[in-house]
Parts: sequence; C-alpha cells; structure tokens
Amino acid sequence: MATPAAQQWHLRGEWFDACKCSIPCPCSWAQPPTHGDCNGVLLWHIREGSYGETGLDGLNVAMLASFVGNVWAEHSDAYAAVFLDERADDQQREALQMIFGGQAGGWPAQLGEMLGAEIRGMEYVPINAAIAEDLSTWSVEIPGKAAATVEALTGPTTPEGARVQVHNLPGAEVGPGQVATWGRATTDRADAFGFRWERSGNSSKHMPFDWSGPDGL
Repeated sequence: MATPAAQQWHLRGEWFDACKCSIPCPCSWAQPPTHGDCNGVLLWHIREGSYGETGLDGLNVAMLASFVGNVWAEHSDAYAAVFLDERADDQQREALQMIFGGQAGGWPAQLGEMLGAEIRGMEYVPINAAIAEDLSTWSVEIPGKAAATVEALTGPTTPEGARVQVHNLPGAEVGPGQVATWGRATTDRADAFGFRWERSGNSSKHMPFDWSGPDGL
C-alpha cells in the first residue's frame, strides 16, 4: 500500500529529555556520551500545530531511546519506542505518525535518518506533561511505562530565578538555532519495550522547537 503524499505542516512547541549522562549531557555538544552509551525519556509538547487541515494543538509525543557511541557521528545499537497521545482522533493520529515517523519531511525526518533507530514499538497512551512557564520545572509521565521529573539547574552563583542556558548547541536534538535550558532530573525511570532503568540526578535539557514540512526544518 502506497504511503500518502505528505501535506504541508507546521509545529511549534517544547521538547525536553532526561538521560543517562552526567550534567551537561555531552551529546548536546556533539561529543560521545558520558558512559559511552546513552538512553533516556524524550517529550515533545505541541503548543500549536497543523498538518494540512488537521489541528494538532496541545498534543504530546514521547519516546524512549538508546544508542551506543556518538549520536551525531559513529554510533550503533540505536533503539526507540514511540508513545502518541491517546487524545488524538484518527486524523490527528495519522498526522502524528507521518510527522514523527519521518514520512512528512522536515527536521523529524532528518533526525530519524541520522539516528537510524530500530523501533521496538508504538502505542497510544495517556501522556501527562507539565512545563512551568518560568522553566523552573518540567515533567512527563506515561503511567506504568515511563516518567521524568526535572528541576532547572542551579548552583551557588546562579542568580535567583535565572536559568542556565546555552545558545547554538553543536548537537541540538530539535535542530539548529534554539536555546537550551539545563536541568537536573529528580526522577527518571522506564519500564517498557525492553527499556528499563530507574535513576536520578542526571542531565536534562529543555528546548523550544519550530518545524515545518515537507521542506525545511
């Protein structure tokens, strides 16, 4: 059965992860991960979005992923499991699959081609995500499968209420030109599709994204 032609689409929202690496995750600097391999929980929250005439505002997509080596260079053993928002109707589900599966072009297609992950599974599930307006905290929970809770990174010389941020990361998972806000995961666990871990205290970062397709980022 032929894949339907991709429609014009645009997504604007926020992404974050919580991973195995020490703070700050070297992967974001296009360097090998702290322990030689990395795995983590990833969340995309769509603030505003459309695929053709189908609105995607407010929907979430989550992922569990792992790899060995430098994700931006030579790496192997890349695996992923995808969780799509159960609130999506049939048209929205098709749109999310087209965009995040890479068939609709844009940055997700570029990232997917670069990662080359074997997809262990996909499910429609409740995805409970929260991102504070001041970026003091961010979190995601997929009941019974994964969770990450993050506090913004601070230290003895961080001004009160200020965020630790980096512009133009060499390895930005959402594509070029966004600002990363760094955090520390207080909860980071997974138990689904062969991904299993439970830990705290490791790296997290939050970045906005603004993508379009089939052409462009």
